Amino acid sequence: MATIKHVVLFKFKDSVSDSQVQNLFGEIKDLQSIIPGYQEFIGGSYSSPEGLNKGYNYAFILTFAHAESRDSYIFHPEHDRVKAKVLPLVDDIVAFDFEVP
Repeated sequence: MATIKHVVLFKFKDSVSDSQVQNLFGEIKDLQSIIPGYQEFIGGSYSSPEGLNKGYNYAFILTFAHAESRDSYIFHPEHDRVKAKVLPLVDDIVAFDFEVP
């Protein structure tokens, strides 16, 4: 069965501090304790000298054991709670999932 990588890119508003982002990322990471199959969180700010980020300044990648655990995360009320905190702070978001055999 393939694992799922859930990649999310953010364009946070200029008024949003790094500590606000880190607190939100902490809440997303903490969802591991309540969503079976949510295996890993990694995230951070853009750091490449290439300049190809098109204004996206933070990202995270979540690893899920399978599509069902990813779906449980996406539709979980605690994910909705955190998402409601994030949406007013961003100008744009990209989410992209892919399978890893």
